[in-house]
Amino acid sequence: MIEKKTVSGELPVPLFVGEELLVVQKPAGMPTTAPSEDTPCLVRWVEEEFPELRAHPTSRLDSPVSGIVTFALSKRANQRLLEARRAGTYERLYVGLTLHEVSPEKGAWSWPISIDPKNAKLRIAGPGRGERDALTDYEVVERSTHATVLHLRPRTGRTHQLRVHAAKAGVPHFGDHAYGGERRLTLPDGQVLTPRRVMLHCHRVSFPWGNTEMQFESPLDAGFDSTMRAALGA
Repeated sequence: MIEKKTVSGELPVPLFVGEELLVVQKPAGMPTTAPSEDTPCLVRWVEEEFPELRAHPTSRLDSPVSGIVTFALSKRANQRLLEARRAGTYERLYVGLTLHEVSPEKGAWSWPISIDPKNAKLRIAGPGRGERDALTDYEVVERSTHATVLHLRPRTGRTHQLRVHAAKAGVPHFGDHAYGGERRLTLPDGQVLTPRRVMLHCHRVSFPWGNTEMQFESPLDAGFDSTMRAALGA
């Protein structure tokens, strides 16, 4: 059994189990997939929790990012989700927290994303090896003296896209050390916030499903929410 504790102290939570579709809330600190059979990951958790299902992940989240991951349980479901992605009707809404002022308050980031020449596991915004077009819509939804909450909607699905685009815009996510995010914030009352994760969460996913539209929401975990509220001074 997978017993590894994640940085959020949470385990995955099934949000929906249907005949052709499985939707799971992934905690921060757990990779979606892993090359080694000895490494706990979301896919192996699903295999253990639902041994009767042949679940194929059709979306992925970085290990330090939390939120919704979808699994297809049939070839037809996999095809539907692939078609939704190609058509741009697979919609995702992320919540991000940065310690920087974001201006303008609404817009789009469209830098291409390439492999980091210094570290193949990371990405850079700009031309380079493996360059791919990328587009992210962003909007400020709350701000204070110390922090800004963003809603982010990726229009493409590149590796580390939201993290790379935020860093390139000068507003890296709090706790995202790989891309320049601060490790801590000291508040006026002396309280020190030190997130052990990237402050980025896939909050909502929606897509067409036959003659209807499926929509799923994943609440912020307690650690994310408390850090965000403290940074905003709520």
